[in-house]
Amino acid sequence: MTLQRMDNIGIVVEDLDAAVAFFTALGMEVEGRAQIEGLFADHAVGLDGVRSDMAMMRTPDGHSKLELAQYHAPAAVRDGSPNPQPNTLGLHRVMFAVEDLDDTVARLRSHGAELIGEVAQYKDIYRLCYLRGPSGIILALAEQIG
Repeated sequence: MTLQRMDNIGIVVEDLDAAVAFFTALGMEVEGRAQIEGLFADHAVGLDGVRSDMAMMRTPDGHSKLELAQYHAPAAVRDGSPNPQPNTLGLHRVMFAVEDLDDTVARLRSHGAELIGEVAQYKDIYRLCYLRGPSGIILALAEQIG
């Protein structure tokens, strides 16, 4: 048996509509939305009384997806700092390749994103930055320049 593909990355958010708007501004597309609850959800997630809303977002090329989930029950929990640093153990950032870094940052700022550091250039190859989006999600953006 072999691995077929990575299907998606799941991110729990506080405000699903704000997260959908944020990732739509980035250029992702909503593939679908659903309410998730019942024994299936309880068994799959390993929690009792799961009730959540989710949105599946996909990149324009259709190869990558984010599953955004807002838990209503049991309530979402936050471990540690409300704004973990990029070097915190665990999954904390998702990187996207973009065509125009400055335009993308400007669009995302209108949805509350904040630069963590600053836009930096790696040799004559990439311009990169990290920014924080809804629910503390860290995005890395890279524009190939060379």
